[in-house]
Amino acid sequence: MPSPESYQLLLAAAAACEDKKAEDIRILALDPAESGLTDYFLICNGTNDRQNVAITDEIEIRLKRDFGAYPNSVEGRRQGEWILMDYVDFIVHVFSAEKRAFYGLERLRKSATTISVADLNAELKSLIATTRKKSTEAAAAKPAKKATAKKTPAKKAVAKKTAKKAAKKKSSK
Repeated sequence: MPSPESYQLLLAAAAACEDKKAEDIRILALDPAESGLTDYFLICNGTNDRQNVAITDEIEIRLKRDFGAYPNSVEGRRQGEWILMDYVDFIVHVFSAEKRAFYGLERLRKSATTISVADLNAELKSLIATTRKKSTEAAAAKPAKKATAKKTPAKKAVAKKTAKKAAKKKSSK
């Protein structure tokens, strides 16, 4: 299961594509049994090679600036017809319209499901909410254990001191 950070990176990359006027932006959730290389494909296309390079530059700059994330590798930037950026949890494919129609990644990955940005946002929010709930439950449970552990030795020490004082008083009488 992808982490909340992976969702945030993927959403930021999709937003960068939208900001640079990429066309037909799609997020494919890949079937884990079929694809062991990544969880998601972010696929879009530009109108020309220069726009494709601008889209990938914007994705790279935004993810570096906002999250400190760098792509593992970038392929095809020089030609600009099909640029691939590998961020491990997701892979960005920026195509020219002709290359996208020719290779048809959506057609090749029939078991993948298309996810909208709104669905991904909702999934991220629910994941964050469950993570916060678990952390607050864990935080609430830990101090209670520590507090009882600290009180028990203190009570024993006080009881020993009062017992010693009582013994001294008896022996002095």
